[in-house]
Amino acid sequence: MNARVRNHLISLARKGDSPIPYRRLINQTELGLNLDIKHEKQLLGEILDEISEDEHADKRPLLSALVQDKRNGQGDRFFKLCERLEMGEWKELKKDEDFRNEQVEKCYAFWQDDKNYKKFF
Repeated sequence: MNARVRNHLISLARKGDSPIPYRRLINQTELGLNLDIKHEKQLLGEILDEISEDEHADKRPLLSALVQDKRNGQGDRFFKLCERLEMGEWKELKKDEDFRNEQVEKCYAFWQDDKNYKKFF
């Protein structure tokens, strides 16, 4: 599941597409999860966390920045992940719109570079 989601997010970054809503990600990657069921929503969060933790450990941008709630942008979970990764205090990061935009732009820049794509995809 993680590889399927990671590959899809990399494809989005390559195209420079707008961040994708959670439900659309589930549909496009055929995960079959129902966000109305708490443990299935939790599972999606865990998948995104694991992907971004792995990317961060390898000095690559956080792919989960490309997954957003269509109404509210990033949820608390993303910012708490960033805090765990020592990027700052989550409540402060959440208030910083530039931080959010920078994370998305870092994904685009990294994955649109053909050398990075060929080496890490």
